[in-house]
Amino acid sequence: QAHLVESGGGLVQPGGSLRLSCAASGFTLDYYAIGWFRQAPGQEREGVSCINFHGGTTIYADSVKGRFTISRDNAQNTVYLQMDSLKPEDTAIYYCAARDGYYCSGLLYEYDRWGQGTQVTVSS
Repeated sequence: QAHLVESGGGLVQPGGSLRLSCAASGFTLDYYAIGWFRQAPGQEREGVSCINFHGGTTIYADSVKGRFTISRDNAQNTVYLQMDSLKPEDTAIYYCAARDGYYCSGLLYEYDRWGQGTQVTVSS
């Protein structure tokens, strides 16, 4: 069965780093754009970053620009989100999602497959 699995979340102090992974199982990510989204308690799910199918184009939310880096390794069927200089406001459940359309979209409903999420908590 085709699905995505996120990993790498955890508890980190402000200013620290985490690297999230999004691994695909049962299908290949080669032709999918992959987005990272997050949802904090009581808030709507929001886009964080996205990478096109070829990896040549990346997009970031203003709130994470310069601190987060998205990348992909199609040979490993995995997409990564390197998060540096973490802030308490980055605390949320982080989800990855695949869009069967090569290119990124800001519309959540255009993403076909979603992972179960991984918790990121930034606190001292």
